Amino acid sequence: MTSASIGIRRLDPKEGKSSVQSLAKGLRVLEAFKPGIDEMTLSEIAAASGLDAGTTFRMLNTLVAAGYVVRIPESRRFRLSLKVLDLGFNAIAHKDLRDIVRPLLQTLVDEVSEAASFAVLEGGDVLYIERVRAGFTRLGVDIRIGTTIPAAVTSIGRAILAFLPENRLERVLATPPRHPSPTLKTPDRATLDPLLAALRRDGYVLEKSVITPDLRLLAVPVIGADGWATGAISVVAPWSQSSDEDLKARALEPMLATAHHIARAQEAVGSTSSVPGL
Repeated sequence: MTSASIGIRRLDPKEGKSSVQSLAKGLRVLEAFKPGIDEMTLSEIAAASGLDAGTTFRMLNTLVAAGYVVRIPESRRFRLSLKVLDLGFNAIAHKDLRDIVRPLLQTLVDEVSEAASFAVLEGGDVLYIERVRAGFTRLGVDIRIGTTIPAAVTSIGRAILAFLPENRLERVLATPPRHPSPTLKTPDRATLDPLLAALRRDGYVLEKSVITPDLRLLAVPVIGADGWATGAISVVAPWSQSSDEDLKARALEPMLATAHHIARAQEAVGSTSSVPGL
């Protein structure tokens, strides 16, 4: 396992003053592990990375603590851990999902003339993997690809939570959000459980957006072959230009069909896990 094999590019020191130097040095330490060299000493890593021994030692301690490098006490050598592969595998997995999902979302948007998103769980958050706008329309706060929001707060997140096994649900809810929001309050279980029960009964959630209140949001789960959610899709419409009945009549059936197609496509490429590492 090498830095080259997971696609870490050597940094150019001329790439600008805005770079974080300590991070750049840490990456140079990772880059020091070359093909065919599984274990290296401190002095070997320092020489290969072009850093002094003291800086290399500090970078290695940080990477060991973070789980990306393993210290071998008996030989005083270091090697990369399997966690380094997660950096590449997670990016590849999400790229594959985007390749699968985008044309299906585009077809949905063309049919319902409203913006649509696809998201998966990432720890205690919902992570937006893909989003397709309806024409040139911008709707309030534009949720960008890569945005994370506490899962229990959002309609699209709850559409996933409602269709998880109980032990998985407990783990997700116990995981702190990556970026806690001072304005978005996470519901407690007494509030959340009835919402999830309604989702299981109806198969969808239709409500005012908690992020942009002038939007109406409809979300449905993407259900895998095992009967559990692997993600969810949502459609949003301006509150003033639609009603619950109108949005449901126009979008629910196309959304359910799209969710089915996404699930089948995920199965075809073997991409069915929505929570890497859980």
